[in-house]
Amino acid sequence: MTLNADPDFWASANTHLTRYGPSFEPVIIERAAGSFVYDADGRAILDFTSGQMSAVLGHTHPDIVATVARQMGAVAHLFSGMLSRPVVTLAERLAALAPGLDRVQLLTTGAEANEAAIRMAKLVTGRHEIVAFAQSWHGMTGAAASATYSAGRRGYGPAAVGSFVIPAPNAYRPRFRNVDGSNDWQTELDDAFALIDSQSTGSLAAFIAEPILSSGGILELPLGYLAALKQKCEQRGMLLILDEAQTGIGRTGHMFAFERDGVVPDILTLSKTLGAGLPLAAVMTTKAIEQTAFERGFLFYTTHVSDPLPAAIGVTVLDIVARDGLVAQATARGNRLRDGLLSLQQKFECVGDVRGRGLLLGLEIVVDRQSKTPGFELGARIMEETMRRGLSMNIVKLPSMGGVFRIAPPLTVSEAEIDRGLEIMSEAIQAATKH
Repeated sequence: MTLNADPDFWASANTHLTRYGPSFEPVIIERAAGSFVYDADGRAILDFTSGQMSAVLGHTHPDIVATVARQMGAVAHLFSGMLSRPVVTLAERLAALAPGLDRVQLLTTGAEANEAAIRMAKLVTGRHEIVAFAQSWHGMTGAAASATYSAGRRGYGPAAVGSFVIPAPNAYRPRFRNVDGSNDWQTELDDAFALIDSQSTGSLAAFIAEPILSSGGILELPLGYLAALKQKCEQRGMLLILDEAQTGIGRTGHMFAFERDGVVPDILTLSKTLGAGLPLAAVMTTKAIEQTAFERGFLFYTTHVSDPLPAAIGVTVLDIVARDGLVAQATARGNRLRDGLLSLQQKFECVGDVRGRGLLLGLEIVVDRQSKTPGFELGARIMEETMRRGLSMNIVKLPSMGGVFRIAPPLTVSEAEIDRGLEIMSEAIQAATKH
């Protein structure tokens, strides 16, 4: 199915582009604005993934456009040892939002930030073993790829020495159950770390985690889990790294997802949402950890570290989020979206579960609710039907899980746009299930 028929375009794309993962959507995007992207036929497509889960302010936000123009006219890029005002301002603003995490390094992508965080943890602890969740995604480079388990592990040779994994808690498909049938995540966590201890050579450096595993199927760490995980780390002299690429900057109804749990990580990485769709990432840590890293010669030097242009954008993002009350709006709009998804669950047998927080929600598609048999093919049909009707959604397909739609509209999404998205979802599920 090719919605935008331009033979020359598609012939060139098929001839020259490397295929790097997902299939390309059969549309040619010409422009974007707000919650919509527009294809070559002028058709508006409601964007319920915020681009690559990043455009928290929607597309082409006028304040971001103005900042780009202003900063490009001043200074966009510098020698990595030079500083500019936007860099220091953004570091100061981030530190004020996350008390205790006073030291900030500005980079470009989430993978790069996680590389720096893992490198710092290894240097500071003098150890090399890194633990992550089996459903994690932390990036496709080096150490980040070695800590990514949801996809992309086969065919690339050995992962980094000391890469360990534990299962993420899944309330819909629990591995351990309480007497009432609910997820016994504490026993699962205890069991997992007993296995880690039996495998470790005594060199555990860090645990890296997402508060909500997005590519893992929107698996939210239950209340209390993060505190228990931090305790496991402290008992072993490990650092806790939280990757808030998708959950940071208001999306979950808190500025950072860890705030709900009252647990501050040793190292925090931000990306995606911090640049609102432009390449900006940050690594935040404590004064003590940064001091030890510095004394031991911490080196993470990249071409675009501390670049002024993306830093200026980050400052503008924080300004807009505060000015427009978007953290609270994420809660309000998220509640409206969740209520709508729960209504779809009541209406359609194939909707097995609704989960997530704020404006990062998951809709799991199953063949039937009793067996919870994964509904991969049905989910793919639903996604095709939503795109045909003008709604872009992304589905995650993982072994032992149903197809899970990751739903993450911009924080600026209107109530009318949420309602329209839900209407399209209902029509698409109805059409797909008729097959």
